[in-house]
This record gives sequence, C-alpha cells and structure tokens, in this order.
Amino acid sequence: MDNLIISNEDNGVLVITINRFDKKNALNNDMYLELCRLFTLANERADIRCVLIQGDAKCFCAGNDLHDFIKCSESGDLAAFDLVKALANLEKPLVAAVAGPAVGIGTTLLLHCDMVYAADNAKFKLPFTQLGLSPEAGSSLLLPLRIGHNRAFELLVLGKMFSAEQALNYGLINEICPADELLSTALSTAQAIAKLPLDSLLTSRKLMKAHSQALLPQVLENEAEQFKRLVNTDECKTILASFFK
Repeated sequence: MDNLIISNEDNGVLVITINRFDKKNALNNDMYLELCRLFTLANERADIRCVLIQGDAKCFCAGNDLHDFIKCSESGDLAAFDLVKALANLEKPLVAAVAGPAVGIGTTLLLHCDMVYAADNAKFKLPFTQLGLSPEAGSSLLLPLRIGHNRAFELLVLGKMFSAEQALNYGLINEICPADELLSTALSTAQAIAKLPLDSLLTSRKLMKAHSQALLPQVLENEAEQFKRLVNTDECKTILASFFK
C-alpha cells in the first residue's frame, strides 16, 4: 500500500487517514481495498467503538484516480463498489474530517457518516453526469432524503460545486472549523462517541438508519448496474480520455 492509507487506534477510535497528498488523496483500487479491510476490522473488533476518516488540514479526497479508474473499469475490477458496500454495512459510528477538495466519492461517502466536520476551506463537488456517469454510493437515495429532490438534482446532476457554508446550510455537515483545528475537533468528538455505553450507542444508530438501510441494498445494486453500463459507453470514454490530452 506504500502507506497511502494510514490507520491507528486512539482511545477506542480507529483513525483512518488518506495519505496520498501528491495526488490530492485520489483513491485507487488498492486504497479502496484497504479502506474495506479497515471498515470490516472495525465491525469485528469490540474495542473499536467509533471510526474517524480524514485527510489533513488541506485535503480530504479528490475522488477517483482517473488513470487507475479507467484501467480497472476496462477489466470490470472496480473495488469502489466494495467500499460502498463496506460503508453501508459499517456497524460503528463514522465521523469525517473534511478539508479542501471532497469530490465524487469524497462527498458521497459523507452521506454514510454520523457526524461530519469541515474546514472553512472545504469544497464539495459531485461531477458524475459531467463525466458521463451516474450517482454512486447510495447517493441517489441518501442525498434526496437529506436535502430534497430539487436540491439533490442540482448537486448530483448539474454537479454544482458548493462550499462548507452551503454544506452546513444543506445539513450535510455538523460544523465548520478553522483548518488548523479540524482534525483535533473531529478526533475529540469521535473519542466522546467511543466513551458512550456501547449497546445504547449502536442501538440508537441502528434505529436512526433503519429506514434508509432497508432500501439501500437495492439502491446500491441499481446504481452499480447503471454506473458499470455508463462507464463503458463511448460518450463516457471520450470524456474521461479528454482529461489526459
């Protein structure tokens, strides 16, 4: 993995750091698989009571590594779909600390989080239709449920970039922090969550997610089917190829 995903444990919190800053934390297939492994580990370990995912004070995740994405889409080996399932099946609370770019999966994974902190430099974008693709990670369900169809259409289909202030107004994040306080603030909250009575914590979370969780497996299957179809269309291939000219 060359330490592109770093993990450590801190007072019951599994801290996952995306560590590919020279590529703006763009995710490749190996990184997706390592994230899946860590989320599975969190489910299996009773002493892990909360998960925190972060980049640093300047960058969260710029989405897919397009070189790797194109190569893997040609072979049908897209581990991104494994990550989506791992997120949906995560049983422990998930906190995110977002700074700088949060593009594509960098935004849609936040819809699975229980709390999200964003730095004042955070920028969010869902560029799926511009790339000739369709929503993923359950966002076609979870985003309209959160902010309504019209606003979700604006973000998912028009792909409008939005700021931390707008994300807060939409109810997609909990709080905006100065960039230099982001990671410590998110970790402090994750540690507070980890100290709560475990049965009560997990039961409360499960009840709150029950409605969307009942629909999510079919939504993920539908999204994956359409995404895999679209990624192999001539239109999508032309758009993706244009990025490297």
